[in-house]
Amino acid sequence: MSDSEPDADMAVLVGKAAGGDAAAWDEIVRRYSGRVWAVCRVHRLSPADAADVFQQTWLRVLENLDSLRDPAKFGAWIGTTCRNEALAAIRRARRAQPVDTAWLLDRPGDPDDDPELPFLVADRDAELWQAFRQLSRRCRDVLRVLVVEAEGGRPSYELAAGALGMPIGSLGPTRGRCLGQLRRFLTEGIQAAGGGS
Repeated sequence: MSDSEPDADMAVLVGKAAGGDAAAWDEIVRRYSGRVWAVCRVHRLSPADAADVFQQTWLRVLENLDSLRDPAKFGAWIGTTCRNEALAAIRRARRAQPVDTAWLLDRPGDPDDDPELPFLVADRDAELWQAFRQLSRRCRDVLRVLVVEAEGGRPSYELAAGALGMPIGSLGPTRGRCLGQLRRFLTEGIQAAGGGS
């Protein structure tokens, strides 16, 4: 798979949806609804507010779809749109709270409760898997057996050699080359994303 295929696919979908293609719009909603719900969840919205934010987010996206300059960044854009809608819902809820519970809003939060953390982790994981799919089949197999599916984080080189049909002595060097290639794909992807919008 080339670097540009996922971006080109998203650009085509966005272009079609902006032109009124219902099937393209449905595909975009299918791909990104989970992310929108995830942002709603991390903001701990009530079920009613989460449903409102979900609908409002998709409405904002539909209204502004034709102004999206870089369809490759659609995931980040919809995440930001949903986050803004969630924060607006939280502000509205705070204004409606009785005065005697206002002290709850001023309590310091736990740094691990950062509402953006799960979203950032999801984006990082998506970038990692996108880079992983660019590797050769052999590298994907080696990394899957030695890294992804290793029991307790410790790979069994004997089992891996048998499963992959490779000599034990070549597993370590092959793993190192494949991780280097994965690192390069990730770096190139980050540089490309930072290069322009």
